[in-house]
Amino acid sequence: MEILIIIALIVAGLILFLIEVFLVPGITIAGIASACSLLYAIYYAFSGMGMQAGFITLGCTAAGIIGITVWVMRSKTVDRLSLKKELDFRPEPLKGLDIRVGDRGTSATRLTLIGNAEINGHLIEVQSADGFIDEGTSIEVTRIGNNTVYVKRAGN
Repeated sequence: MEILIIIALIVAGLILFLIEVFLVPGITIAGIASACSLLYAIYYAFSGMGMQAGFITLGCTAAGIIGITVWVMRSKTVDRLSLKKELDFRPEPLKGLDIRVGDRGTSATRLTLIGNAEINGHLIEVQSADGFIDEGTSIEVTRIGNNTVYVKRAGN
């Protein structure tokens, strides 16, 4: 009966370890419960069944954690869960775009102070100097400063 309790604690601890490491980010109840379950299984084996059983339980627990980690890494599970999008941040977003004051374009998104607009064939982030501007409205560049393009509604 004692062996069954130890096996159940180890299996529960390993399942909770799997959930904690690969499904739920951060330290959560699953991680704490996993650690408690595994540590109690080791403690119970040492105190109830002796030194030999305790070391066997400790080895099985360590092998289980290493085995689960290796299995998940080789099964490409992490690759399927990982983010594959590349960031296209540029420290100088206006470099090489040849945008000047007076250029005209169209707002690509609703400019609620900041949004995207197409100017000279380039989609860039702009800031409205004229309040809210709806999507598809003709705009004009009024000023360029600190890598920010300021626009207003274009006067016909």
